[in-house]
Amino acid sequence: MKQCHQQKYPSWFITYTFFISSILNHATMKNMSFPIHEVTAKEFPSLLREIPQVPESLNYRGVLPPADMKLLAVVGSRKYSTYGKQVVEHLISGLKGFNVGIVSGLALGIDSLSHEAALRHGIYTLAVPGSGIDDEVIYPARHKGLAKQILENNGGLLSEFEPTFKATKWSFTQRNRIMAGITHATLMIEATEKSGTLITARMATDYNRELLVVPGNIFSGNCAGTHQFLKLGATPITHACDILYALGIDPEKGPQKALPFVDLSSLSAPEQKILNALTEPTDTDTLIRLCGLPPHEANALLMQMEMKGLIASDNNLYRVVH
Repeated sequence: MKQCHQQKYPSWFITYTFFISSILNHATMKNMSFPIHEVTAKEFPSLLREIPQVPESLNYRGVLPPADMKLLAVVGSRKYSTYGKQVVEHLISGLKGFNVGIVSGLALGIDSLSHEAALRHGIYTLAVPGSGIDDEVIYPARHKGLAKQILENNGGLLSEFEPTFKATKWSFTQRNRIMAGITHATLMIEATEKSGTLITARMATDYNRELLVVPGNIFSGNCAGTHQFLKLGATPITHACDILYALGIDPEKGPQKALPFVDLSSLSAPEQKILNALTEPTDTDTLIRLCGLPPHEANALLMQMEMKGLIASDNNLYRVVH
């Protein structure tokens, strides 16, 4: 009777096989906590079913927005200015407590700032990258951590591409129609004349959605694209209330925001000088000269005023908190 002999493999082959298996298991485990699900066309939100070239299906991870939530797409320049960053924080923080979600593309610049601001203020956010949503291909790679934060805070990732699809030049334009189509309005913050952001803005108008534009510096090329749409009739936005009205939400019926009460008559002369000087964002050195105090005393004063809620700072620029 013949005996069965177990086939022997060289040690290098066993090591290699174990290594590959470990990599595959690790990749599988990374997606397990937030598995990828598929949504068919018949399950899409009604807004998305209205657009031309409706995708056949979508993949998502995390939590999709509730059906009754108003969704706002936020788009803008990758090379944003300090002003653009301040605008993102100013506007998105004002939406806290309302039934509004922020949708953006996970890209560098205004996109990522918008997701981060939403997370910071407990606002739902949905990322629609120009890639698949598997951990290994999320684009840009440096925002994998941001994508994880979104998922961990009950947000979502959404894409019409295969989960392992790697971003290409054309995939971003294709992605933009999902962002414009799934949202009730698109907010544009800074864009040059040839910015890809303008594509999303045009799609929003083509889909009969509200196009909201933040006015910018007329001398800045970073605002040339946004001003084009203001001239064509887009709604100018200077406050979160403007966004809420555009979405059909009455700001008066939302949460009452407790603003810090400050008796201006109780302020010191240097504090009043600083407030009077801040007609626009101003750097620290200028404010120190205006208040006429030694640098260490002036810095302490600015810190105290910031703690009182009188002023806010960003990238060494101070502004009055309205």
